[in-house]
Amino acid sequence: MTESLRVERLPPGFDVTVPIPGSKSITNRALLCAGLASGTSTLRGALDAEDTAAMIGALRTLGARIDVAGDTVVVAGLDGALPDHPVTLDANRSGTTGRFLMALSILARSEITIVAAPQLAARPMEDGLDAVAQLGVGRMPAPGPDPLPVTLVPAAGGGEGHRSVVTVGGDVSSQFLTALLLAAPCRDEGLRIRVRGALRSEPYVELTMATMAAFGATVRREGMEFTVEAGGYRAVEYRIEPDASAASYFFAAAAACGGRVAVEGIGADSIQGDARFADVLAERGAIVRRGVDTTVVEGSGRLVGGVVDMADISDTAPTLAAIAPLAATATEIEGIGFTRAKESNRVAAMVAELGRLGIVATEERDGLRVEPGEPVAGTVRTYDDHRIAMSFAVLGAATGAVTVDDPGCVVKTFPRFWETFAMLYPSDPFDSIGPVVAIDGPAGSGKSTISKLVAQRLGMEVLDTGAMYRAVTCAVLRAGGDPHDPEFAAQAARHAEISFDGPRVEIDGDDVTEEIRGEEVSGAVSIVATHGGVRDRLRSLQRDWLAAHGGGVAEGRDIGTVVAPDAMLKIFLVASPEVRARRRAGEGTMDMATAVKNLAERDRIDSTRDHSPLRPAPDAITVDTTAMTIEEVVDVVCREAARRLAAGGRPDRSAADEGTTEGATFR
Repeated sequence: MTESLRVERLPPGFDVTVPIPGSKSITNRALLCAGLASGTSTLRGALDAEDTAAMIGALRTLGARIDVAGDTVVVAGLDGALPDHPVTLDANRSGTTGRFLMALSILARSEITIVAAPQLAARPMEDGLDAVAQLGVGRMPAPGPDPLPVTLVPAAGGGEGHRSVVTVGGDVSSQFLTALLLAAPCRDEGLRIRVRGALRSEPYVELTMATMAAFGATVRREGMEFTVEAGGYRAVEYRIEPDASAASYFFAAAAACGGRVAVEGIGADSIQGDARFADVLAERGAIVRRGVDTTVVEGSGRLVGGVVDMADISDTAPTLAAIAPLAATATEIEGIGFTRAKESNRVAAMVAELGRLGIVATEERDGLRVEPGEPVAGTVRTYDDHRIAMSFAVLGAATGAVTVDDPGCVVKTFPRFWETFAMLYPSDPFDSIGPVVAIDGPAGSGKSTISKLVAQRLGMEVLDTGAMYRAVTCAVLRAGGDPHDPEFAAQAARHAEISFDGPRVEIDGDDVTEEIRGEEVSGAVSIVATHGGVRDRLRSLQRDWLAAHGGGVAEGRDIGTVVAPDAMLKIFLVASPEVRARRRAGEGTMDMATAVKNLAERDRIDSTRDHSPLRPAPDAITVDTTAMTIEEVVDVVCREAARRLAAGGRPDRSAADEGTTEGATFR
């Protein structure tokens, strides 16, 4: 894979209190409880990330009214009543969202179709589908080989739909049990749930019951049997703890790099099982102190290996595996065989990528073993798995030997991970590309025009991402294969030598400046641009260009989220569909109806593609250009960019958190 982000060695002696975003696990459980509750709940400290956005979107589709302001979410609940018409709910890549929504079918009054991104669609779902089937929910056959998408049909009349006992498997994931628990209070009969087989990740079940109790539900547990009383949920004000899984990377960095990290909001009474990762580090030699509301981890200068069962805290297993080469003795991680069915096969992924860095690691039946060793410099693949990326960031900080190929995948649960990780350093290790103004947005939002004028005003270079995508497409076509074939396109893109010198573009030494503007390239570029491997290549080319030019103004659809997640300023331009279509129609001979149709299709492709889908970065400033002149938009962007340049070219979260800048007719 292509290089994206090299993690510099972290000097020892740092002492940082790290702000950790809200727990994904708690946020999605609290969102569902609030969404089913009677009345209006306020959630404070909520996580704003891809997974929680999926849950919010699904609840809104079900009819809940949800307002989001920073980390505060206000939810007007459904009082347990789901729509009486068919709905389609998009879980994207969120396993908690997809599996929790599946269990809502036992409350449904009409069909529920659950769709998902391919990464989630292929993950195990049978235990959940089998459980709701026991309660009378029917299932329409999936159109493909994967469990999702699936259409669930509620029980008609009485009969099996009024059963009050269900058995669910627990050895693949505890999320199926959690899903039934969360839905059960809104059944007139309540529900008794029996777990078949071993129960994975039990602390997450305890977390579920604690969250339900906060919203007024009653759950009793006797061994592997859970009884949920009817009565629904009541609206509450609820505070969400910082994410203990996310904190693990910073605690591990302290242990491995010889520093001190404090995290407030995760203390001795934390309801999260992954808070126990600090104990695992203490057993490896780190110094750990816990207060009522704070956990502090400090490196002792020595790490030891040993055998550790991480079945109950499996999300932190990659974190331990990543620092295991630094221990004086071998590390064996047990109890995590089931993580082969997570966002990636995490056991195989960690073994493969440690091996890529020259570390001896072996895959075991229920885990892995890592030998001590000095990593050699290399680029690790992340398998589009946020936890693999964040774990290897820690090894990179300890050794300076790691380049992460897909830094943007952290958006799933920790969109600002890289910026937060940079707080450990005396100066930002990711600012080597210089100050970047990222201008993203859908087709017709004015990105190209605004970017050129902003660059002129600020005296910066402008990155022509359109020319880059055309050059890569040209390379694919020159290789003679089918541009629809993602593997062929990725290989051709990776092997071509592509260079940019001002307006001149070369492929393998040939000047293709005119060729990339031809009809053949124009007809294929939108197809080639959707392939993940091609976007990997483009990400590398774009970052290389920014580094060579000391930063610049870059426009596109994933600059702020993937290419330059560390950008000084992130702008997301939007405009009404009618205005965007009018702009596009004005660029050529197409009529308005054709322009509207083409834009709608382009928006669909951009927002639903598997790799780098179009969406604003969490810290982007959204500018609605519908009713603004070009000059007004440029003024808004340049004022904010100039302010940040004067402050040293650093991101400023306070401005982004204020939200949308609006104005009046971009012509």
